[in-house]
Amino acid sequence: MSESSDSGLGKADTIVLIHGLWMTALSWEHWVERYTSRGYNVLAPNWPRMDASVEALRRDPSPIARQSVPEILDHYERIIREQARPPILMGHSFGGAFVQALLDRGLGAAGVGIDAAPVRGVLDLPLSTLHSAWSLLRNPIQRYKAVPLALKQFNYAFTNNLTAEQSEPIYSRYCVPGSRNVLLTGANVNANPFTPLKVDYHKDDRAPLLFIAGGNDHVVPASVNRSNVKKYKSGVVELKEFPGRTHYTLGQEGWEEVADYALDWAVAHSK
Repeated sequence: MSESSDSGLGKADTIVLIHGLWMTALSWEHWVERYTSRGYNVLAPNWPRMDASVEALRRDPSPIARQSVPEILDHYERIIREQARPPILMGHSFGGAFVQALLDRGLGAAGVGIDAAPVRGVLDLPLSTLHSAWSLLRNPIQRYKAVPLALKQFNYAFTNNLTAEQSEPIYSRYCVPGSRNVLLTGANVNANPFTPLKVDYHKDDRAPLLFIAGGNDHVVPASVNRSNVKKYKSGVVELKEFPGRTHYTLGQEGWEEVADYALDWAVAHSK
């Protein structure tokens, strides 16, 4: 991609990056460096209760166990409203669902959902999604619990283009236990009419929204993003698919192309 995104600083000069489940804000480290080098103010806050190292959260995941989707959304809304100008919002995986909900609240100059988890109304739920999240879904009675992924599970869910041996350094650097409560909120969006992960698909004044889908993603296959895009009936909502991209697209070889496309699109479409 070109460097054209640099010329858009007058429209939106801040980018807020929202990470997904089983990750921390560290997962954005390459993107933070790339966008910062282009003159943007880049914020990559952790979800609430996660301001600790990956190692510390593995040793004591109890703060993760208490997380909830309303708390996470309110946390990011406060950060967004503190900015002098509406920022560009980018979210990966569950962060992509959060971006949709935050845009629905009237926030942001533009939004990008990367391998975005769906919101209410999207019925596509492939078997690979269930398999990827089974460690969290299999015991819903113990809702407020943080559940780790084993390396084998991480390899299937995030780095399915690599061997387990190749995945281990990535797993060690980034992966933390995930909140069963957060995942169950996402899994139950179509059963709960009051879910916080609900948007008005007919909203006219929503900021432009781009979905980026990976052709080799096991957690959120491209078909889910296609279904999500089709639900929107107003505003600027577009889809870009990258063949061969896994759920680890933020760090997978060739991530620069995805990062540049996301930023160029967001700057070009910012309100």
